[in-house]
Amino acid sequence: MKNLRMKSARAAKDLSQEQLAEICNVSRQTISAIEKGDYNPTIKLCLAICKALDKTLDELFWE
Repeated sequence: MKNLRMKSARAAKDLSQEQLAEICNVSRQTISAIEKGDYNPTIKLCLAICKALDKTLDELFWE
């Protein structure tokens, strides 16, 4: 399932996939795959993304 909440939160912070990837120490392709729903990130990566986007796990990753 696509992660549109993560994509919109990233856009709201005016961050590109590349910029978010750098903050989280992953590749741009990883961020893209998460947003497309092709990759399930580890809890560690989920937390790094949440911290970078000032969101909670519930807001970005759980229904």
